[in-house]
Amino acid sequence: MASNWVGELIYEGKAKRVYRVNDELLIMEFKDEVTAFDGARKERAPGKGRLAAAQTVFLMRLLSKYGIRNHLVDWDGDRKILVRGLRMIPIEVIVRNYAYGSFLKRMPLVKPMTRFSKPLVEFHLKSDELHDPLITTDDIIEAGLTRQEQLNEIMGIALRINEILSNYMVSRGLTLVDFKLEFGFDKSGNLVLADEMSGDTMRILINGRHLDKELFRRGASA
Repeated sequence: MASNWVGELIYEGKAKRVYRVNDELLIMEFKDEVTAFDGARKERAPGKGRLAAAQTVFLMRLLSKYGIRNHLVDWDGDRKILVRGLRMIPIEVIVRNYAYGSFLKRMPLVKPMTRFSKPLVEFHLKSDELHDPLITTDDIIEAGLTRQEQLNEIMGIALRINEILSNYMVSRGLTLVDFKLEFGFDKSGNLVLADEMSGDTMRILINGRHLDKELFRRGASA
């Protein structure tokens, strides 16, 4: 059922539009488009927006059951979700369970799909212009993006999310390869999971086959 949510458009990216409802709430609208390589490749994909919204809602509600604070408020049943406005941290947090993707480019000594002895947490500066470069924890602290204790909290939450999601995926016969997270602070200074959780931000395999955007990156049509 379509919502009557309205707001002022404040941002449009490759996959989403964001509207401001008031000082507390935002609307995230997922586009019927799929992109790769920082938007260099893009195709229309009818139904993709609703699928990304549904996946985000399902996974954030799942995480909420385990005490993971996130920004989700409501879903219109289609392509829009209502979320709490946050002061976003301009960092992408990547959790890796297997050697894949950009990890292999910087560390070719590890064989593809090697399972790590423990999950890896890495950080990238959120910048399309710079292609989201890998940054160190010292970089983050020196730039004033977070304090050390906040960064420790982010890492702890990211690993807890990985544990929850990995267990869920295994129970469904799936393999969680890696995924991206974004965080922000609410008005009380609490760290809150934000953005989306979908096939655009995760690599998931079933019997070695991708259930995510990797197929599009490799040349498949949307």
